[in-house]
Amino acid sequence: MSFFAVLFALLAEQLKPLSNLNPIHHGLTGWVRWAGRNFDAGEDMHARVVWGITVLAPAALTAIIYVFTNRYSTVLALGLDVAVLYLTLGFRQFSHHFTDIRDALEAGREDRARELLAHWQNLDASELPRTEILRHVLEYSLLAAHRHVFGVFFWFVALSSLGLGPAGAVLYRMAEFASRYWSYRSQITGVSTHDRLMSLSQTLFSLVDHAPARLTAFGFAVVGNFEDAVDAWRRHAVLWVRPNEGTILSAASGALGVRLGGQVAPSTDGARDVSRTITQGDAPDVIEAQGSTTGAAPQMAHLRSVVGLIWRSVVLWMLLLALLSLANLIG
Repeated sequence: MSFFAVLFALLAEQLKPLSNLNPIHHGLTGWVRWAGRNFDAGEDMHARVVWGITVLAPAALTAIIYVFTNRYSTVLALGLDVAVLYLTLGFRQFSHHFTDIRDALEAGREDRARELLAHWQNLDASELPRTEILRHVLEYSLLAAHRHVFGVFFWFVALSSLGLGPAGAVLYRMAEFASRYWSYRSQITGVSTHDRLMSLSQTLFSLVDHAPARLTAFGFAVVGNFEDAVDAWRRHAVLWVRPNEGTILSAASGALGVRLGGQVAPSTDGARDVSRTITQGDAPDVIEAQGSTTGAAPQMAHLRSVVGLIWRSVVLWMLLLALLSLANLIG
């Protein structure tokens, strides 16, 4: 049933993309803000309580609803799976940024591409040359694909196999959401009481994302240039400050034969609305690397290559899930 749930959710998301300004995302933003405002006083215990309320509570509630729904009707349980995955998994939540920047570059409108990149990631792209624009787009797109698709996919399958339905998808999505939210709140407000909550959210998301990041990297290696991907993963993953990002980007670099990593574009400190920024997935996420991988300088052709790499990875994991589902059905 997991296979059909993911398949139907991806199809629904392609046919009817979820609006960035939908009430579900606004409600989640309000939920996280409410938990922080009422339970965070700057201590370690308070940070753990807030994280539990914002991340574990929705996942546990989803699991409970699924268990009771599945006892009543398998069809309704499948519908719940699809509905939750539709809200948590999908390309269309970020792909419009990629498409708009690619179209601007193909039209020779580099200034427009810089504006779109700056809006997407809230960074200063005004001085970036074309090659660096392409590099940033490649890196952010690869990470967005992982966090919006593969990470959700892996946690959904893991907990669904335990009979908890879409609880894994909610767990991953809320952990990632909380990590971005408190990081951005701390940057724009400078409120010291959020420091421990920000640190805890990022640490726990790193743990939640540890296995999915490596499975995503492995998928990129299988559907790309396997030997170069594994070699780049082994040699260059340590260049990135955050290990999970280094694993994904270094493997993708080898799989595509493109140079990634390098100087970080500075973030802007504009007072953008937090709710709008978070719900649109535009919170700044600086990808820090202490050097670059080997490979060719980013070119327009690599934008097409990365789309192919991501879709081939989706097909790979869907085929594996289908085989596991078939084996479970036969067994």
